[in-house]
Amino acid sequence: MVDVKKEGVILKPTQLAFESKGVFNPACIREGKYVHMFYRAWDKNERSTIGYCKLEGPLKVIERAKKPFLYSEASYEYNLEDPRIVCLNGTYYMTYIAYDGKNVRIAYATSKDLKKFKKHKPISAEITYDAAEDLFRACSKQLKERYFLFESYFKEEGGKDVLLWDKDAFLFPKKIKGKFALIHRILPDIQIAYFNSFKELNLKYWKKYLHELSKHVVLESRHWYESRNVGGGCPPIETKHGWLLIYHAVDDMDKGKTYRASAALLDKNNPQKVLAHLHEPLFSPDKVYEKKGNIPNVVFPTGAVVFDERLYIYYGAADTSIAVASLNLQELLDELLNNPKNRGA
Repeated sequence: MVDVKKEGVILKPTQLAFESKGVFNPACIREGKYVHMFYRAWDKNERSTIGYCKLEGPLKVIERAKKPFLYSEASYEYNLEDPRIVCLNGTYYMTYIAYDGKNVRIAYATSKDLKKFKKHKPISAEITYDAAEDLFRACSKQLKERYFLFESYFKEEGGKDVLLWDKDAFLFPKKIKGKFALIHRILPDIQIAYFNSFKELNLKYWKKYLHELSKHVVLESRHWYESRNVGGGCPPIETKHGWLLIYHAVDDMDKGKTYRASAALLDKNNPQKVLAHLHEPLFSPDKVYEKKGNIPNVVFPTGAVVFDERLYIYYGAADTSIAVASLNLQELLDELLNNPKNRGA
């Protein structure tokens, strides 16, 4: 397997009210020698905003905002959670989850300079899980039973009017066959949505999409450490061999859930073609700061950058702090491509 170095925690909660309980799950983008990091900041009242810091190189924090960078401005934004960011054709797209206390929605904001972001309307389906179930059952290709188990779970927890739970959303940093490509996660798999314009993402679009949901799956559970579900992690990284996708995987053994990081390689022109998929996790919670915290046994990768052929993966550790793991990028690609256990979907 790949030699992964745990670089340790680089960002911890502070005494500032907006980030006093936790800082985790950051969006990261490299600009020259700097990394801009936008992270989920959690306060003692269970409210989340998005904070900001700047790194010189992959690890040295040189600037950190003392107040939220993005905060609640709409009724559906009780919390702003788990941002991701890409630059596509000169525009920065930050996707994040807007949580209103009951429902989650995929939201996004855009910027030309990483300083001022314009928020836009949510883009996920405004449809209840109850109504989505009817579309699931009408799929031309039958969905696995776990889709319906999660549907029952969310209806039991939130009521029959709870909206479809759709999270872990981010764009590819390049259009695929001329279209935007959005990775997202309707439990238990990772899916992809293609569209020409964000205006297309209305209820009519999503109803047709959900009716054909099985056709849009990118990655599904295959290995032991993915027994509960998989979910999108870091925005895809383009390599000469294909799109490298760092994602999270969850198993739910009797001792509780464990979140791990893993990797898959997707075809450049057709990301739904999985070229390789690690048969063992890339890394797991084994450090104290990953095993103990607000939510124990969690490594949750959400941002990645490359410096000097080394991949730095930024992740939430136990929903409390931000840590970094690094590895040789070519070594990971070699493992994916050359180990027969990793090949195929």
